[in-house]
Amino acid sequence: MTTAPAIDLRIFTALAPVRGDLLDVYADVRAPLLHLPNYAVTAFGERLDRHATEPGFTAVLAYAGGHPVGYAYGNTIEHGDRYWQRTSPAPARKYTERPAVALKEIGVRPAWRKTGTARRIHDALLAARDEPFVTLMVNPAAGDGKVRALYESWGYEDIGQSQPSPASPVLTVMIRAIR
Repeated sequence: MTTAPAIDLRIFTALAPVRGDLLDVYADVRAPLLHLPNYAVTAFGERLDRHATEPGFTAVLAYAGGHPVGYAYGNTIEHGDRYWQRTSPAPARKYTERPAVALKEIGVRPAWRKTGTARRIHDALLAARDEPFVTLMVNPAAGDGKVRALYESWGYEDIGQSQPSPASPVLTVMIRAIR
């Protein structure tokens, strides 16, 4: 990992001020996959709009020189949430009995990868959360398994699988304590 140049981390609880920046960074982050229906910018925009209406929505964007270079966003999920219902096998009750944070997306522009920027964004998103756990879904094939391994190095562990939509690949569901 190289040292990250100076970035400005900004936290948002409303989507409108940053929707364009999120779509812009997403398109760069997922450029090789945009031809696939689940990864198309329009599909991401629809998911983003839905997620922004859910309880506890928070987004963190990293800016360098006034330009967005990375993001993460998530929201609160409760026992019985469709997130947990789609996870197989059913997660242990200790994870679902209290609200948790679902990290829905995290991405950093290619030029900013391996600089620590993703971890700084991730940690800023979780810093003010009261939930005991954070969960995410990752495509096990992403980066030939390197993305999943990165999350493991951040303390996440596998708890199951999920396929959020018919167009989505089968994803690995991971979780870790926030503190």
